[in-house]
Amino acid sequence: MDRKMGFDNELYLKLQSKKILERIKMFHNKLYLEFGGKLFDDLHAARVLPGFDPNIKTKLLMKLKDKAEIIFCISANDIEKNKIRADLGLSYDNEMLRIIDNLRALGLYVSSIIITLYKGQPGATKFAQKLEQHGEKVYFHRYTKGYPNEVDTIVSDEGYGANPYIETTRPLVIVTAPGPSSGKLATCLSQMYHDYKRGIKAGYAKFETFPVWNLPLKHPVNIAYESATADLKDVNQIDPYHFNAYGELSVNYNRDIEVFPVLKNILKKITGEEVYKSPTDMGVNMVASAIIDEKVVEEAAKKEIVRRYLKAECDYKRGLATFDTVERTKYLMAELDLNPDFLKVVSASKQMSKDSGYPCVALQLANGEIVYGKNKKIISASGAVVLNALRSVAGMGDDFDIISDDILMPIVKLRTDILHYKNGVLTLDDVLVALAISSYSNEKAKRALDKLADLLGCEAHSTYILSPQEEQSLKNLGINITCEPVFLNNNLYEN
Repeated sequence: MDRKMGFDNELYLKLQSKKILERIKMFHNKLYLEFGGKLFDDLHAARVLPGFDPNIKTKLLMKLKDKAEIIFCISANDIEKNKIRADLGLSYDNEMLRIIDNLRALGLYVSSIIITLYKGQPGATKFAQKLEQHGEKVYFHRYTKGYPNEVDTIVSDEGYGANPYIETTRPLVIVTAPGPSSGKLATCLSQMYHDYKRGIKAGYAKFETFPVWNLPLKHPVNIAYESATADLKDVNQIDPYHFNAYGELSVNYNRDIEVFPVLKNILKKITGEEVYKSPTDMGVNMVASAIIDEKVVEEAAKKEIVRRYLKAECDYKRGLATFDTVERTKYLMAELDLNPDFLKVVSASKQMSKDSGYPCVALQLANGEIVYGKNKKIISASGAVVLNALRSVAGMGDDFDIISDDILMPIVKLRTDILHYKNGVLTLDDVLVALAISSYSNEKAKRALDKLADLLGCEAHSTYILSPQEEQSLKNLGINITCEPVFLNNNLYEN
């Protein structure tokens, strides 16, 4: 059964590229566009907007390829702390390098890298040296003197003027980063300051997918964004400046609304005129216009809100989230009268675990069927549920002759007798490798392996907290995995 789509990518590309081109013309063909969110793998957007291409922003850049160059910002503090992007398990610095490589492989022009909030951090200095040895143009931006209240100091040679000027050659300068709070806005404004001193009347705009300004404040898509950023304490609000200026309701988030009076004054100081009347005016987001099935999108967003709550519960159990974050996600779930059982796999997995006496993972296929995997002696629950799902979508029913013991048992022996793992249970990665090997000579294994793509977008729930490795492997298959906030055992260290 095909999954229902709620979002039209082609329509979005057409509308979004047109909007950006209009904004470039508004500023005499020189625009610094702050690019929020993810350039690649925007999995949150893909989950709440079924049909949304997680790499749509890159395709948008390809449409604007001849007009655009890209500047990357990364905070020296994030480099120093080895901050991790949770959805991919990559540090911010490595994620940035990955994105740059991918963009250049597509023929897009990445001109320079800025290390922001720099104050001599050793890790940031070392990272810059590594980049320079690869021939990259690297710049350092320090804290802006006078920010946020002393506008005359900020917009002066002591403030933005103290930052090095980055020579840009194209009308659209995309300023992006591997994560939030990386100094994108300050970079845009610093560049504008230098441009105006040189007689270049550049402009600024902001492109973020969420919150969606022209959807209702309490629309599930916007609440899902709040849930995704609960750790940052982002709160969606009606933009009061937009309402006062135009009498229209629009949605923005607290940080943009709070900083707008300062930003408005800074822009006026740089340009000599009032540029925008509201935070909403700054945006170029056309997402709402590409939603083609409201009910599909609402359902998907509600599922994401529940997933975010379950993730927060598990992160709290692991010591990776605060109790406030858990409470915030729980409150947002309650706003729409949701509970974890809104995901059918949650109650299904718990019931199977209760009936069988084993830890369990339940997975719902696209046709609604729920399959199970139990954590037994040889294969983990994650490995078992994926095998059972592949049997089902390949039309093999309960036929278990996919991977022979002749392949599985040597792997178990390798783990226990040679690598000295305490746990001989085969992980999902082990199972997939064994399946790939079996596919060479086993037609059933080949049929199953060919169906891996059918698991994309499936919901799954585990009755225990999975290891980071297995959780990431399920995500790599495109499976939306959630867990109960319960450890499999009381071991402090697993191997």
